[in-house]
Amino acid sequence: MVYLILLVSLAIGVPVAFAIVAALLYFMAVGELPYQLAAVATQMFSGINSFALLAIPLFILAGELMNESGITVRIIAFSKILVGRLRGGLAHVNIWASVIFAGLSGSAVADTSALGRVFIPEMEKEGYPRDFAAALTAASSVIGPIIPPSIPVIIYALIVSGVSVPALFLAGIVPGLLLAIFLSGYVMIFAGKYQKQPTALPTREKRKILLEGVIPLFMPVFVVGSILLGIVTPTEAAAFAVAYALFVGMVIFRKIHLRDLPSIFTRTMVDTAVIMIIISAVAAANWLLTFNRVPNMLTDLTLAYIASEWTFLLAVIVLFLVAGLFLEGIAAMLVLVPILHPIAVGMGVDPVHFGIIVIFNLMVGLITPPMGLCLFVADSVANVGLARLSRRILPLFLVELLVLLIITFVPATVTGLPRLLGY
Repeated sequence: MVYLILLVSLAIGVPVAFAIVAALLYFMAVGELPYQLAAVATQMFSGINSFALLAIPLFILAGELMNESGITVRIIAFSKILVGRLRGGLAHVNIWASVIFAGLSGSAVADTSALGRVFIPEMEKEGYPRDFAAALTAASSVIGPIIPPSIPVIIYALIVSGVSVPALFLAGIVPGLLLAIFLSGYVMIFAGKYQKQPTALPTREKRKILLEGVIPLFMPVFVVGSILLGIVTPTEAAAFAVAYALFVGMVIFRKIHLRDLPSIFTRTMVDTAVIMIIISAVAAANWLLTFNRVPNMLTDLTLAYIASEWTFLLAVIVLFLVAGLFLEGIAAMLVLVPILHPIAVGMGVDPVHFGIIVIFNLMVGLITPPMGLCLFVADSVANVGLARLSRRILPLFLVELLVLLIITFVPATVTGLPRLLGY
């Protein structure tokens, strides 16, 4: 009955966190566990009582500050210099700008919003269909949480004890670049006909654009580098990212003023509150599942009927793709990972490899209807309708699915870099 309440609540549109709490309230009313109300409330607060979780609002704030500082336009200009003259140049710029932006925000939705406002009208002017421009923006934004720094990676490391954040950061680099390369390949083959020949820029202007584009790139280099060298923890690195973003926005580019900070902080607090409410509710639900030995029973059942590691991974891909149709990525990860991770370990799957498979899988869910958040954001900018946008994004989804299968069944694409650097 607990699960029925949860499923019905989700089906009628109740937010994930409150659907979970409703199911827990029913359990408290009929269960036999003593002091249930106090126990569940305690678990909800314990779930967010973590110093490591402080990295989430700090990375969100750093992304907001970098967005506000006007770096989006500079990143686009920088990318144009690098790939703008290829066949389908502006579409390539869209993809590789997402790769650069990934090192700043760590959020696919933020990337879709920030880059979409510039790219969708600009690509339409260059001859691309508006719905294709919106679909490509949403699809390339999936790269954001895969290449470090990444908010989902930090949350995953908190859910699964013993998995290293630096190892997960390193493990996401090659899959993120692979995704960008495959999307660029698709663009070159099928979308190059739309692109007009770009105007050549004077050498002096190119140098200025390259210099201004390099400045934001130092943030992910410093953040990830300081973590990998063991100088700081991910939370401390997030605080450094905020300081760097403030310095770039207020001193170098001078696009952020003191009067802008309250609205930036407000947006950060709202985004953080949504994530924290979900984390607290799921922490209580996971405690309930553990108390009732559900993960243990599922692990034993799976190991009894699924003999092959590859069969299990294929089943995980299908499960998370289906979950991504109905659940927001972080919520699905918080609910399913505590159950599936012990099974994966029992099957002999590398924990870092499994983590990247899960994160990549759920980020692909951000572009699948009916609940794909990146689709909604892209459509709010493009105004082409979800039906047209969904049709346009289907081939891009298939490209991303192909990359997902590659990183799943060729583990070295994920684990090679971390192992090379000693993780």
